[in-house]
Amino acid sequence: MSVLKNRSTLRWLVPLAAAVTVVGGGAAIGTFAANAEPALPPRSAAQLLVDLQTARLDGLSGTVVQRADLGLPPLAGLAGGDAALLTGTHTLRVWYSGPDRQRVALLDTLGERDVIRSGRDVWAWDSKANTATHRTLPESTGRAAEGALPVTPKDAAERALAAVDPSTLVTTGRTATVAGRDAYELVLTPRDEASLVHQVRIAIDATEHVPLRFEVLADGADRPAFEMAFTQVDYRRPDADQFTFNPPPGVKVTEATGDLPEAEAAAGAKVDAHRKAGTAAKPGAGDDAGLRTVGTGWTTVLVTRTDEADEARKPDGGAAKPGPADGPGAAQALDLLNGLPKVSGDWGSGRLFAGKLFSVLLTDDGRVLAGLVTPERLYQAARG
Repeated sequence: MSVLKNRSTLRWLVPLAAAVTVVGGGAAIGTFAANAEPALPPRSAAQLLVDLQTARLDGLSGTVVQRADLGLPPLAGLAGGDAALLTGTHTLRVWYSGPDRQRVALLDTLGERDVIRSGRDVWAWDSKANTATHRTLPESTGRAAEGALPVTPKDAAERALAAVDPSTLVTTGRTATVAGRDAYELVLTPRDEASLVHQVRIAIDATEHVPLRFEVLADGADRPAFEMAFTQVDYRRPDADQFTFNPPPGVKVTEATGDLPEAEAAAGAKVDAHRKAGTAAKPGAGDDAGLRTVGTGWTTVLVTRTDEADEARKPDGGAAKPGPADGPGAAQALDLLNGLPKVSGDWGSGRLFAGKLFSVLLTDDGRVLAGLVTPERLYQAARG
């Protein structure tokens, strides 16, 4: 399967505009350190893949720690709470009792944010804002939020494994102990040297076959640029009251109306594609015809065009300027973008962002090219 045939497979690598916001936690990076390698019976990569595909998970609760070091500029002050996912270390609690009963609790020193699903009822609660939103999902909806960032290693692993194709070398790594559980390690390695991803490593519970740790290493790095792992896990089915939300006194409750879930699902592919390109999609603006791909596998390049690019550019070298509809912080964000290095070639000219795991090229003629690739691969795609 092509890495982009399902447009959700790479969104764990570029967590921009995530539907689930993880706010800062106090967990230390040391929580990811593995203990002595346990002695486990040998298992091949093929056997581990079968283990993942046949694993049955009836219930789970635990604590997940995520760390991101993508080499991004200091965006946290510009993009609000969602930008907390772009850098640093974060902690959340998760509960799972089947596909229609799930809960994520996101905590920081200033408050708590919960997303709770029980059947067709979905609640989103923000203790700091003292607000709650309730939505009733349609009968056909299987997920509470299409396009959401994965919040467990299992979510991330499923999306990574969807990318396995001939461009990927699948091997086994070392055994490990994660959250007190013995685990095997499955390693995905892109074969194309133009990919900035060196390896994806998935630690799999030796008994329950559930992913416990997920790491993405950039090319030339010995430390993950993105990782999430359980620090505590319990496979017992959580109590039913974990999925019941009673608004605290004084909370302003909003009842979501209309067919918003279907609209979100219809726009999901656009949102995911723009996330991977490092931009935020506008619901209802354009369609998939405005985005195309160049190449396949790990070196796929996404190409799209910004609608306002020509209007928002100055004639003095392609710098952008704020538009009348830009929100707070837009001027700062544009200053940041305009501070990116200028680049040019036989493909044209523009500005380049080169992160640890992905590169983004913003051309002066209004194109945006992005991928988990070297800048040279972006230039090659821009010539087309």
